[in-house]
Amino acid sequence: MKPIVFIHKMNAENQQQWLDAFTHLLPKECFVLQEQLSDEDALNIELAIVANPDVKILQRFPNLVWVQSLWAGVESLIESFKQFNQQKQIQTKLVRLIDPQLADTMAEAVLTWTLYLHRNIPEYSAQQRNQIWKEFPCKAAQRMRISILGAGELGQASMQRLLQNNYQVNSWSRTHKEFKDVTHYSGDDGLVSLLQNTDILICLLPLTKQTHKLLNKQSLSHLPVGAKLINFARGGIINHEELIVLLDSQHISHAVLDVFEQEPLQANSPLWTHPNISVLPHISASTNLQSASQVVADNISTYRKDGTIPESVDLKKGY
Repeated sequence: MKPIVFIHKMNAENQQQWLDAFTHLLPKECFVLQEQLSDEDALNIELAIVANPDVKILQRFPNLVWVQSLWAGVESLIESFKQFNQQKQIQTKLVRLIDPQLADTMAEAVLTWTLYLHRNIPEYSAQQRNQIWKEFPCKAAQRMRISILGAGELGQASMQRLLQNNYQVNSWSRTHKEFKDVTHYSGDDGLVSLLQNTDILICLLPLTKQTHKLLNKQSLSHLPVGAKLINFARGGIINHEELIVLLDSQHISHAVLDVFEQEPLQANSPLWTHPNISVLPHISASTNLQSASQVVADNISTYRKDGTIPESVDLKKGY
C-alpha cells in the first residue's frame, strides 16, 4: 500500500501523539511526514491527513485522491482546494472530521453556556465584585426560547441536549429541514422570524461567503431587547464592532464569544474588557484525539477495503 502523508502545523509532542494513535489503529499502514518524501515520492501519494496545513505544501502532491482533515471546520482550506483542483482532471476530495464525540462535546458546551446566560451568572458575578445583593428574575426553562443557527451534526446534537433540559428550541438553516419538537426556519425571511422569537441565540454555522458577517447590527437588531448571544462557530460570522454597539445600548445584554478572526485574541481588542462579553479561548468543542483518530482510521479502512471515499465537502457551498 502507498504511504499516507501527515501534513500539519503541530508541535513535536502533538505530532507524535497523533502518529502513535494512527499507527496503533492501522498497524499495516505507513504514515510519513511530508518532509520525509522526495518530490518523486510525493507523486505517488494518494491520501493525506491534514491539520491546518500550509496549503502550498499540497502542491507537492498532485495525485492526491482525497484529504482527511482532523478538524470539523475546513473553511481555511476551501479556496486553496478550488485552486488546487483547477488544472486537474481528477478532483481531490476534501473530507472534514465528523466525530460523534465532537458533537456530544459541543452539545455539552451549548447547554453549559446556555445555563450560564439563562441563570444570569454574568450579572451575579458583576454584583459580587461590587458587593451588591439583588435577585434577578429568571424564566422557567420551558419559557426560554433558545435558537440555533446551523442544523448540521453539531446543531442537531445541541438541539437534543437543550430539549432534554426542557427549553423551547428553534433552529435555522439556508434550506428547509424538519426536526421533532423543534421549530425550524429557513431562508432570509426565516432568519428574521427566528431572531424575533429568540431569548438566547447560538451560532453554530460554517463560515462561508454567505455567512461572513451575517450577524451584524441590521440582523441582530431583530432580536428582542435584552436577548443574549453565544458564538461557537467562527469569528468571521459576527461583525464585532457592530455587536459592541448593540451591547452598549443594551439591545443585546450579554455575548459569549469563543471564536475570533485572529486567535489568540489580540491583547488590545476591546472584546477583552467589555463588561457584557465573556471571552473564551476556543474551547467549546476541541477535537478529541482518541475518538477522532478512530474516525479517521475507520474512513481509511473502508477506503482500502472497497475504494469508498467518505462524504466530502462541497467546495461551492463551503461545507
